[in-house]
Parts: sequence; C-alpha cells; structure tokens
Amino acid sequence: MAIALPLAGQVALVTGASRGIGAAIARELAAAGATLVVNYASSPDAAEAMVNEIQAAGGKAWAHRANVADEQQVEAMVKAVLEREGRLDVLVNNAGITRDGLLMRMKTADWQSVIDLNLTGVFLCTRAVSRSMLKARSGRIINITSVVALFGNPGQANYSAAKAGVIGLTRSTAAEFASRGITVNAVAPGFIDSDMTKDLDKEPILKAIPLGRMGQPAEVAGAVRFLAADPAAAYITGQVLQVDGGMVMR
Repeated sequence: MAIALPLAGQVALVTGASRGIGAAIARELAAAGATLVVNYASSPDAAEAMVNEIQAAGGKAWAHRANVADEQQVEAMVKAVLEREGRLDVLVNNAGITRDGLLMRMKTADWQSVIDLNLTGVFLCTRAVSRSMLKARSGRIINITSVVALFGNPGQANYSAAKAGVIGLTRSTAAEFASRGITVNAVAPGFIDSDMTKDLDKEPILKAIPLGRMGQPAEVAGAVRFLAADPAAAYITGQVLQVDGGMVMR
C-alpha cells in the first residue's frame, strides 16, 4: 500500500530556489509531494538543473524567473502559477542577498538593495499570494529570516534590520490571516554551510555554536517541511523556529 505524501496535489512556490538553502527546501517539499515552482532571479542553468533533479526523482517542478523586489514581476509570477496550476498552497520566502560593511561606510545603495530584496520582497510575495489563499481559506507561508535578526551582527546592519523586519512582518501577517485558516511562520537559520557563509572565518563561529558545527541546508529544509506539510503544524502560527545549533537560547 502506497503511503500518501502530505503535500500531494498541492503547489509550492519557493523563492531563490536554485541553490543553497532554497534548493534544499525545493527538494524537501517536492519529496513531500508538492508541485514545485522554482523561482530564480539570475541563475537559469541552476534553476533548470533543480527542476530536472526533482523530475528525475519522480516529482513535478517548473521554473519561473522573477526578481522578488520588483512588484510587477512578483504579480506576474503568482498570476502564472495560478493560471498554470489553478492553486497555490505553500509560499516559502527564501530569496535573499548580503551587502556587508560597517554602517559608517555603508553605501545607501547597499542598504537599500538588501532591504528591497530581503524585506520588501517578502511583503510583495506574501501580498500577491494572499488573494488566492484567503479565498481558499487555506495556505501555509514560511519566511526565512536569520538569527542575526535576534542579536544583530557587526557589519550587517542592513541584513540584520531586514531580517528583523521579516519577523515583524511574519507576526503581523499571521494575526491578519489566522481567521482564514492560513498559517504564517518564520525559520531563523544560524550559520549554515552555503554560498553565503563560504568565505567566513569559521573558527570564531564554531566557538559560538553549542553543537560545535555549522548547520546543513537540509536541516533548515526539514524545519520548513514541518511547518509546510506536517498536520502537527496546523496549530502553529506567528512563530519563529530557530535552526541554529543552540546559538540563541531564549
């Protein structure tokens, strides 16, 4: 007897899904049975490779190019998903960038670009999917924030502020959407082995992590799968799930 997959028949949109944590999330949700829409901004080959990987494993996936900081592109992307699939059940706001530098030397353009993509992009995507989810009275939205939103980080004023904003946006949206059966939560990764952390000095980082190691993208993806697919998560909303090896214990 075949085991029913928890997201069978559902559609999931993951932003920034062509590599790193986003790719791991795409794999995990596709393995849970969802038809995966792989959003990307500038890596068509990587996005197509992710689609091919999911399809080779027996899943369903297709890619859509859109800059999540661009309102018109976001609206067009969500419209394309609804026209092609007829529904949109899960949104994972994962796309993000860094433009690190000390605040006193930070260019306004570097501040704004991070805010635009990492925070405004979450707002635009959430607003765009809200119409169909509110009508369906169902949906799960998971926003990828960061532990630096909780304690700040020198040289990352823009990134820390944007990710802290994501937490506030998550809780406000959760309160607005709860009566329609839509849950909205955030996952806050710590230091994860990915393109974003490959050039960091690992020694002081590992000393600050009680578990003594970097996290893996698959571990973040597992947390997202729980919030997106597990029936036990249906009563969880407005929360921040930290996947950080114990860095921030509260």
